[in-house]
Amino acid sequence: MAKRRPFCETQFDRPWWRCETRRVSTSKGTATAQQNTTSPSFLESYFRLTERGSSVGQELRGGLVTFFAMAYILVLNPIILSGPDSTGHFLGGGTEPNLPAIAAGTALVAGVLSILMGAVANFPLALAAGLGLNSIVAFTIVKLPGMTWADGMGIIVIEGLVIVLLVLTGLREAIFRAVPKVLRTAITVGIGLFITLIGLINSGIVGTGPTPLAFGVNGSISTWPLVVFIAGMCLTIALMVRHVQGAILWGILGGTVLAFVVEAVGHLGPKGAENVGGWGLTIPALSGSPIQVPDFGTLGQFSVVGPFHKIGILAVVVLAFSVMLADFFDTMGTMVAVAAEGHLLDEEGNPPHTQRILLVDSLGAIAGGVGGVSSNTSFVESATGVADGARTGLSAIFTGAFFLLATFLAPLFAMVPSEAAAPALVAVGFLMMQQVVDIKWSDLSVAIPAFMTIIFMPFGYSITVGIGVGFITYVFMQIVIGKARSVHPLMYLTAGAFVIYFLLAPINALLGLS
Repeated sequence: MAKRRPFCETQFDRPWWRCETRRVSTSKGTATAQQNTTSPSFLESYFRLTERGSSVGQELRGGLVTFFAMAYILVLNPIILSGPDSTGHFLGGGTEPNLPAIAAGTALVAGVLSILMGAVANFPLALAAGLGLNSIVAFTIVKLPGMTWADGMGIIVIEGLVIVLLVLTGLREAIFRAVPKVLRTAITVGIGLFITLIGLINSGIVGTGPTPLAFGVNGSISTWPLVVFIAGMCLTIALMVRHVQGAILWGILGGTVLAFVVEAVGHLGPKGAENVGGWGLTIPALSGSPIQVPDFGTLGQFSVVGPFHKIGILAVVVLAFSVMLADFFDTMGTMVAVAAEGHLLDEEGNPPHTQRILLVDSLGAIAGGVGGVSSNTSFVESATGVADGARTGLSAIFTGAFFLLATFLAPLFAMVPSEAAAPALVAVGFLMMQQVVDIKWSDLSVAIPAFMTIIFMPFGYSITVGIGVGFITYVFMQIVIGKARSVHPLMYLTAGAFVIYFLLAPINALLGLS
């Protein structure tokens, strides 16, 4: 037997178009190489579909799955950014929350950046407004005296410019490569548990109650949305076990159809204190026309100079640093997890075209600020599309195209409830969890930092927190066992930065920012 593989598949500093495609023998004896002489199509030659074991149809399906897994951001980001700033004004203009404008801006920026990621980095990674990052803007930055939404987005632009500079100087990639492989594996596993928890919470089958986390409604399955989630989950895992192509997508579509029928018959409405049996973020019903003209009122609502005048240089530096650190390491963990799911890592655990991935992601912060919808970052939900077959940047381009369509078809895409999309996140969490066997659990000096990384992502509800705790623990453990010199200097620098990050609240208090 023989298999195709790129001649320079691990040489990421070499342009892909200079790589030779050879046929390498896998049998014993001397390997013979033969250059491929067929004339590939444009999509084949640009995205290297066959080489990565994919096809246009497979990429389309993976891109659609990723979009549905990420579509909740079109509902959640407007909700988070809907409040007034310290001056009483709303994002997007008007005298009340302008949710349509924020949703349209969110979809536009996500679409453009996802297409850019696919075209430049040829990597199945989609981008959108980052959760956590938008919360920092909405609940901290714009609430400071005198700060407006434009000023808050200006700090996001500043943070993005700094990260782009770090990428162009090679420092961001150098820090990434300084991270031990065991921690990268732990990051992948931790993210798997994290997105599983997101799926369970979005579905409503896990929530708060008498205990910090509780099952269902008072410990039972007593609402139709929970039934929809369970039915979608059963359909997804049944199709996965049967090795049906597109299992995750079929699970989402099946759950959506069931949800649509349930809502049409039962008229459950939105979930609330008086309606615990309602739907979470999205009601699976279509009211009015499925097409609407988008309102891009958030675009251009940013000010880079304003924050310096209102809160001073030191405060701007602290705020930009807090956002940057979260943005910086979220992407590192996400791209490793997505690449691992698609078997795209090299022998050292590095994704292909790391520099390009980091550059596009860094531009996402700037674009999010300029678009007035908060920093955009790589979404770990991209792993759902990869689990369903996506292997190249073509899937990210398809995802971006769906986001652009969503600016016009928001009512149609909004029909997919979180209860129907959540099974995809749980399924991908299982797939990512399988890599836990690659950690050497008998070596406590690396197993304990790996464990801390894994558990703090879901329990701290933050990828950044998990990475930070893991890095600090790893450095501490190496010092304890007398191997301080074996730790890369950049790991010391990064661990120190995370110590500052975790102490930002008292630092802000000392600076009068809290």
